[in-house]
Amino acid sequence: MRQITLGITGITTCQNAFGALPIQRVSMEEAVKILRKAYEGGMTFFDTARAYSDSEEKVGEAFEGLGDKIFIATKTMAKTPEEFWKQLETSLKNLRRESIDIYQFHCVSQCYRPGDGTGMYECMQEAKAQGKIRHIGVTAHKLSVAEECVKSGLYETLQFPFSYLSSEKEVALVNSCKEAGMGFIAMKALAGGLIHDSKAAMGYISQFDNVLPIWGVQRMEELLEWLAFMEETPEYTEEIREYVEKEREDLAGEFCRGCGYCMPCPAGIQINNCARMSLMLRRAPSKAWLTEEMQGEMKKIENCLNCGQCRKRCPYELNTPELLKKNYEDYKRVLAGEVTV
Repeated sequence: MRQITLGITGITTCQNAFGALPIQRVSMEEAVKILRKAYEGGMTFFDTARAYSDSEEKVGEAFEGLGDKIFIATKTMAKTPEEFWKQLETSLKNLRRESIDIYQFHCVSQCYRPGDGTGMYECMQEAKAQGKIRHIGVTAHKLSVAEECVKSGLYETLQFPFSYLSSEKEVALVNSCKEAGMGFIAMKALAGGLIHDSKAAMGYISQFDNVLPIWGVQRMEELLEWLAFMEETPEYTEEIREYVEKEREDLAGEFCRGCGYCMPCPAGIQINNCARMSLMLRRAPSKAWLTEEMQGEMKKIENCLNCGQCRKRCPYELNTPELLKKNYEDYKRVLAGEVTV
């Protein structure tokens, strides 16, 4: 079983970590069943967040009493010290733990530092001094912010999107973390659902001995797929490399990852689906994308206010209004039978 150590934290776990965002969509009973099966199959690192509705509660229900047999990372989107402490106490209660292994600032737009006037980093320091958290981490979507966090030397882990669709700049970020002794946790290793070959996804990441991917799991069959790699981690073979190169060619240019941070839209547009509809029709063909209901959702693009809010919020700095227009034109061609999927 391939092991990954998260930099100076010393946390060592198998290279198959559990992303607990999707389990907020299933019942408590089903979530606990999946989580316990993951642990029984060898997974020991579980990532959740205060923002993931009842995900923390489900993780707490599944693992109460396991203590140091597993590692739990969670996150806070607090913007004030008062909210920081409130969310931390809620997370500890939900997770049924006295201490959180890695506590992360969630999707930051800035690198919090001591003395920056926000008081946020000082909260992390105090929480660590009190023993309520063991390590200070940060998650980001913007490359410039992530790079600043690495250079600051203030954080023990960085969580950032990373997959075989990542750019050379993102590979450089992984290497910078390694040089800095900073653990790298890879989110969106399936690029928001655009990557469908789990063997290729894991084979690519297995090249990096400092990267811990967290695979979002919602169904038991998804979990079993990752558990099948526990004993034999796919290697980055020539065959997989050629496949990845073709994938990169197909997905060249800007594309929406479907994270939803751009929402809500004042015009009611379902941006996280509509801005990547062309790719979903081509890569994940489904009649569900062509229903009258979905056609109605796509038609809302005609009511775009061009307010620019989605573009400002996009962590990947995409031109979202243009992506919406392009996807809508492609969609209409599909409906008209001009393009087959």
